[in-house]
Amino acid sequence: MNSQGEIEGTTTAPYGRPRRPRLRILVWAAVVAASLAGLFALGYWPRVTRARKLAVTARTNHNTPPAVTVVTVKEAPAEAALELPGNIQALTETALFARADGYIKQRLADIGDQVITGQLLATMESPELDAQVREAQATLQRARSNLRQSEASLSQAKANLGLAEVTARRWLALVGKGVLSKQDGDEKQAALDARKADVAAAEAAVQAAQESIAAYEATVQRLHELQSFRQVRAPFDGVITARSVDVGSLVSAGSSSSIRELFRLAEIHALRVFVHVPQGEVASIRPGMSCSIEVGEYRGRKFAGNVTRTANALDAASRTLLTEIQVDNLSGSLLPGMYATVRFHIRRPPSLLIPSTAFRNSDKGPMVAVLQEGDSVQLQSVLLGRDYGAQIEVLDGLEAGQELITNWTDEVREGIRVQPVTAPKSAAPRGGGQVK
Repeated sequence: MNSQGEIEGTTTAPYGRPRRPRLRILVWAAVVAASLAGLFALGYWPRVTRARKLAVTARTNHNTPPAVTVVTVKEAPAEAALELPGNIQALTETALFARADGYIKQRLADIGDQVITGQLLATMESPELDAQVREAQATLQRARSNLRQSEASLSQAKANLGLAEVTARRWLALVGKGVLSKQDGDEKQAALDARKADVAAAEAAVQAAQESIAAYEATVQRLHELQSFRQVRAPFDGVITARSVDVGSLVSAGSSSSIRELFRLAEIHALRVFVHVPQGEVASIRPGMSCSIEVGEYRGRKFAGNVTRTANALDAASRTLLTEIQVDNLSGSLLPGMYATVRFHIRRPPSLLIPSTAFRNSDKGPMVAVLQEGDSVQLQSVLLGRDYGAQIEVLDGLEAGQELITNWTDEVREGIRVQPVTAPKSAAPRGGGQVK
């Protein structure tokens, strides 16, 4: 028979003490409570510590002026380097097309070949042109035969005219003596007029034959000139930069987009470089101005150039002035199509330079934070000029020698005192006013 403790689902030890299962539950509850207390302590105390440190720091910062980096306003150099990207092109470049239809018989030049004026580059065969020449020559010979026939007819007409004149004089004399009737005299006069008309017609036929001969001779001459075009020659000294035909290629006369070129010839002893000068620098660029040209393939090497001409008008889309520079290339180091950097040395009006980080745009325009006596801050409006990237030009509002704050934060306000720190030289913006 079960006891009372067994009926209630618990087991009791002698003398009324609970047994081990209930003790085990109490131990686990104590462990869990201790763990929760430890986790609470780990999260709460660091937060309290940080809050106390922040409060101390806030009280310290409230009494200590904020540290700021300052730089000195400097005058811009009187001479500055203006760097612009440029494209190198041949001084003279042309595509050579065929001026006669035919086949390439011989090709005597290829890409990269240096050629001189008049050098033979290729020869052609044109059977159709030869047939046209023979036909034109035959027509010319026939026209000359017609001329000789017309001249013979003219001679005969002149002889008939002479006989008609003698006969008419004789008959008119007999009519005047009354031997012959007036009708007979009129008939001889009419015959004389007819002979005169025959002479005029013969002379016109001779003139027409002569004009025909001149026209046929011009045709023959033109065809002979076309035959001379079967020899493709270089129009000037240069280098062959492209070739699109080979022996046996069929070519057509003309230079339209549907007709392929034979060769492309470029003169590279002198080259020209095209740059686009921004509107703000247009006044400093003029023809005859010297400059230097650099390419990445020849580091440290500079090529001397001169401005030859400008477009004298700005491009409406980019607001830039197209400028041409010529450079000697007797060594052949530069090649058409290269990308180059053109550097101009230009003189500028007096101005000041400040770091680009020293100004801030506001509703009153560009402003700077000037460090006054007593390390107080004064916000000053300025008029900006050219933007050189790391530096910017100031036209009005500052004086050389003033100190500006570069790390302008929300703590920097009008009249606040600050703790100035001079910017290290390694962190200072580059000078020189270069445009990249």
